[in-house]
Amino acid sequence: MTVNHVKRAFKYRFYPTDAQAAELARTFGCVRKVYNMALAARTQAWTRQERVNYNQTSAMLTAWKKTEELAYLNDVSSVPLQQTLRHLQVSFTNFFGKRAKYPRFKSRKKSRKSAEYTTSGFRFRNGQLTLAKMSEPLGIAWSRALPEGASPSTVTVSLDAAGRWFVSLLCEDPSIKPLPATDTAVGIDVGLDHLLTLSTGDKIANPRHERRDRARLAKAQRELARKAEGEGANRAKARRKAARIHARITDRRRDGLHKLTSKLVRENQTLVIEDLTVRNMVKNRSLARAVSDAAWSEFRSMLEYKAAWYGREVIAVDRWFPSSKLCSACGALQDKMPLSVRTWTCDCGTTHDRDVNAAQNLLGAGLALTVCGAGVRPQRSSPGRQSAMKQKTPRREP
Repeated sequence: MTVNHVKRAFKYRFYPTDAQAAELARTFGCVRKVYNMALAARTQAWTRQERVNYNQTSAMLTAWKKTEELAYLNDVSSVPLQQTLRHLQVSFTNFFGKRAKYPRFKSRKKSRKSAEYTTSGFRFRNGQLTLAKMSEPLGIAWSRALPEGASPSTVTVSLDAAGRWFVSLLCEDPSIKPLPATDTAVGIDVGLDHLLTLSTGDKIANPRHERRDRARLAKAQRELARKAEGEGANRAKARRKAARIHARITDRRRDGLHKLTSKLVRENQTLVIEDLTVRNMVKNRSLARAVSDAAWSEFRSMLEYKAAWYGREVIAVDRWFPSSKLCSACGALQDKMPLSVRTWTCDCGTTHDRDVNAAQNLLGAGLALTVCGAGVRPQRSSPGRQSAMKQKTPRREP
């Protein structure tokens, strides 16, 4: 029997020497240049109703290297340059498959600085990683051990806006195996007063990471705004200061979500959530900051991939299912349920906590969907069609 191990990325900080930093900066610039040139070529071909694939852009890259103007592309490893062409091909594949928008050009100031190396572009021996065109291994801070006998298949080097260098090693992790099956299931209702409310009645507090550093961030952004436009050292220093605060907020948020999702996946066999459209919710100017800080999309993403790792099931109930207005005791549907109402009493005499009731209704709806076999993501899989849950309980306007 063949065992398929999960591929997992292990990310570490590293501290390059001056020579390594200069080499990586050149590589980032060349990667961005090749990507933009290939995108421009494919866009021009698209206007002529022609298609250009990866093989053709790879041939273009070979020709570009032979020109006097672009001869500097030969000074960096060819592996990241080929990889950026593959990434562009994936972007076009997603665009033609209507899963993404048309690819955009990379900006020197705003785009992520990164380069990806495959096995021919690095050497990993005795716990030391050496990239192509470099004579010394990277000074990696090994904050956790790689799986025993791990051999990275891909290495990605990046520099964030706060000036921190990271290296990500993609390896097979044999330690990730399905957990023993249980009969526990939980409904999860996301919110702002409480980050999560479970169908068991438990509530997870919203840590509001952005609010804790809001004053400090506002001060750093004011200092940045006062600096003259351009590439001056003072402006760059102010930009890094603001970026470090953003990074601290992001790191705390991600760490909390990792701990929370791991706990939920370990303790429950089935997890039912609501299929929210967060990208539309953040268009509400009064809620955008709070919704972004709650990171509901990131929470769902973590929950889904960890459930796939450990043999759990995540069910997404249709976003129009009236979980808050439906009595979990008798099934009666209320006509109105303003957001200001946090507790309410049904005609059957049951008093509900709004969020707990919603989580219990989500759990019941999710379990019903698994029984009847209806699709749980109607907006993604079959646009324009109603799910079975939506047909059973049509939406009512308040």
